[in-house]
Amino acid sequence: MSDILDRLAQTLEARKQADPQSSYVAKLYAKGLDAILKKVAEEAAETIMAAKDGEREKIIYETADLWFHSLVLLAQQGIHPDEVLAELARREGLSGLVEKAMRKEGT
Repeated sequence: MSDILDRLAQTLEARKQADPQSSYVAKLYAKGLDAILKKVAEEAAETIMAAKDGEREKIIYETADLWFHSLVLLAQQGIHPDEVLAELARREGLSGLVEKAMRKEGT
């Protein structure tokens, strides 16, 4: 499954050099961080509404949009999806309560 993340990460990196007139992602990059954050927030809201409606296909579709735009954000920030996957792997098997307590101790 991480193959798709690698391919998307490569494509999103390539779009940094693309003409904003020819690429949706390049246009987002050109508009800057605030535009990307706005899109992530919009997709998160749409995912929430799909979940509240309980429509399985719509939840899948909107979650894909949310993940995609989150990947755009990561790429814009110079973060590869593998870094997020490594963080998830680090947390695997940890109680959420324990993980939160560890964060509080570290701050």
